[in-house]
Amino acid sequence: MMLVSLISYIDRNTLALLAPTILGETHLSNQQYGFIVSGFSVAYMIGNPVWGVVLDRFGLRIGMAVAVGIWSLASASHAFAGGFFGFLAARVVLGFGEGATFPGGLRTASETLPPHLRSRGIALAYSGGSLGAILTPILITPIGLAFGWRGAFLFTGLVGAAWLALWLGTSRGIPARRRVALESRSSAVRLGDPGLWAYICLYALGAAPLGFVMYAAALYLGQVRQLGQAELGKVLWIPPLGWEVGYFFWGWISDRFQPVASQGRRWVFGALGLLSLALAGAPYLESVPAVMVAMFFAMFLASAFVILSIAYATSIFGTGSSGLIAGTGAGSWSAGIAVIMPLIGRLFDAKQYNEAFLAASVIPLAGALGFLLFDGLQRQQKKKRA
Repeated sequence: MMLVSLISYIDRNTLALLAPTILGETHLSNQQYGFIVSGFSVAYMIGNPVWGVVLDRFGLRIGMAVAVGIWSLASASHAFAGGFFGFLAARVVLGFGEGATFPGGLRTASETLPPHLRSRGIALAYSGGSLGAILTPILITPIGLAFGWRGAFLFTGLVGAAWLALWLGTSRGIPARRRVALESRSSAVRLGDPGLWAYICLYALGAAPLGFVMYAAALYLGQVRQLGQAELGKVLWIPPLGWEVGYFFWGWISDRFQPVASQGRRWVFGALGLLSLALAGAPYLESVPAVMVAMFFAMFLASAFVILSIAYATSIFGTGSSGLIAGTGAGSWSAGIAVIMPLIGRLFDAKQYNEAFLAASVIPLAGALGFLLFDGLQRQQKKKRA
């Protein structure tokens, strides 16, 4: 699961990394690029809960094989796109297939790990995403320079095919493994449950800087800081390193201080929301290394919203619907990105970069405030039931 999330982020980040070159060759605008990202995000939003239900009902082995097969073909098909609609179609299919990534990771951790290790297991499965974001500029930049951006996309398709062969060979034992962590006391996930909306606020809004940095950093550094494609490959691994470190740090925190976290989570999320405002200062920093540090810190904080929100959701609903829980969180995050990125693209076209960074930094605080509201309603309902 760590490897498949790694591959999924190489696939999705290849477009972001090569965007300056692709936009220059195809004459797409920043706003059109934003809509292409939005198309991926809408399909990813739909795919997450769909694959969550599929994996909960039919199992990991078949579900993940079908999903990775779909998205590997879609990733390779980018090589044949020549304009807006070609990229949009490839991106939509890629987004739908990749919707299985995190439901599969959470489902695996829930089936194989006891509660006191589960957050670290989720962090390991999810960490492939951040590791993929780190490796993408390191791996894809030389391939893109040597074989062009079309060759880079063909490479991503081959990587997915290699994982699929590995999966089919090694996943035969999954149905026979003892499922140690699926509690029978799992509660139904209902749309009107305030606990669900508290979780969505945390995941969708709190983790929004992940999408902003992933999809907009290359454009900002190329258009404003005048970095070339080769120079981008040398620095764009730094921000997602904060994401990778954050997954393991916050996973350990969640497991180690689980009782304390359940009592003080309102203060924790409020503090995380306030600290996220630091991203607004990135455009005012003089050096590129300083900007990288600011983005590193933003992704480190965003990873806390992911890991701690999942711990919150599973504490309320149990793990019997873990695929659906993971799908709902990642899908809602993707819905937020689908709305945000065209707006960010429009701000970039207007050269309003400071305003774009400010908007991205305020969203996590809004998520923390939304959590406080819905978690309060959840607590009131729980008292009434008691």
